[in-house]
Amino acid sequence: MKRALIPLALALLLAGCGEKAKQDVSAEEGPNPTLLPEVHHLIPTVSIAKIIGWKDDETPTPAPGLKVDAFARGLDHPRWLLVLPDGDVLVAESNAPPKPDDATGLRGFFERMALRKAGGASPSPNRILLLRDTNGDGVADQKSVFLSGLNSPFGMALVGDTLYVADTDALLAFPYKTGDTAITAKPRKITDLPAGTINHHWTKNVIASPDGSKLYVTIGSNSNVDEKGIAVEKDRAQIWEVDPRTGAHRTYAAGIRNPNGMGWTADGTLWTVANERDELGSDLVPDYLTSVQPGGFYGWPWRYWGDHVDKRVKDPEPDYIDETRKPDYALGAHTASLGLTFADGQKLGPAFAGGAFVGQHGSWNRKPPSGYRVIFVPFAGNRPTGAKPVDVLTGFLAPDGTETHGRPVGVTIAKDGALLVADDGGNAIWRVTGATPAGATAPLAR
Repeated sequence: MKRALIPLALALLLAGCGEKAKQDVSAEEGPNPTLLPEVHHLIPTVSIAKIIGWKDDETPTPAPGLKVDAFARGLDHPRWLLVLPDGDVLVAESNAPPKPDDATGLRGFFERMALRKAGGASPSPNRILLLRDTNGDGVADQKSVFLSGLNSPFGMALVGDTLYVADTDALLAFPYKTGDTAITAKPRKITDLPAGTINHHWTKNVIASPDGSKLYVTIGSNSNVDEKGIAVEKDRAQIWEVDPRTGAHRTYAAGIRNPNGMGWTADGTLWTVANERDELGSDLVPDYLTSVQPGGFYGWPWRYWGDHVDKRVKDPEPDYIDETRKPDYALGAHTASLGLTFADGQKLGPAFAGGAFVGQHGSWNRKPPSGYRVIFVPFAGNRPTGAKPVDVLTGFLAPDGTETHGRPVGVTIAKDGALLVADDGGNAIWRVTGATPAGATAPLAR
């Protein structure tokens, strides 16, 4: 039966591949992106870059005034990063858990094909590594398994002597002492997280409030746009606020299809990057960076980018739909913006002193591809300035878009101020530092 479906699937794939973007992805960036009319196909556009990895003498391309080196190579699907107080770096090596009821039918065939080619179908390592640079040369010379036996771990947060880890199905707490190279203690479960046999968006991130009294957990939707019914979306497409002492939680914000990276600005505002919906054409819908307002609703699945109605959704709109908030800043359609961290002063030079670094994992259903880079969104007064983003790290994607060396995911600031980038396709951690003296010309926006 499966073999009989292949000719039909290939024919539909070719039909879907005919659709192309009508505008450059830069038109879909900033506070006022250009939203073109929707495009509907039985099978969505599929344009998957095959991962080819990096040779030992290859690195991504840094922006003018920056340099990049490998902090670590030879890892196993590194997704997320946490810098500890002593400068050690924790790396969550993780991939999707088994989810047998997610990608089913003909559409599921294409989803599975995309995952395999993009490196997302290999077994999850289910562990966290510790990387240590003992001589300060910018290269990790010690590596140890810090935690093992996890279940598709992703986000990590340290509060005092407690390390919190967001597995795909639970928020866990472990005792931690500065200098530890491994944790063998059994975890304390803070709370269960939505998972199950569908678990469409499986990554769960966690960040602590500035005072450490609350934890915030991202939980993506269980479908693209409610095609599996609203019942399976219970507690999904949300950011939770969790009491780490009791495990009690409340919905902090909702209607965010797939939030991932989070960070705080100096005024105490939580920000997140989110992946928007697919299958409306190469030009829709832009992923975004937004402030997260307590009690805010951001539209999914009924609406996108404010008041644009998604007519594919069959479930009735809720009473509060008119309170839908428009995101602050668009990041381009299908860029898969996952990583987020805020600049730490002028460690990378004045051009990167105030703003947000965003890791864009890269598209699978836009033609030509989008993402596959790290960008910088300039801020002033705890808000985006409105200027276009600046490329920080490129060179992942081949010029013709058919192959990619890697896929950037998590981004964070090292203890010495360098920018660290997890590359789960290239199995490396990249270290970006300033290479231009103070006062040099700032890089140009794309």
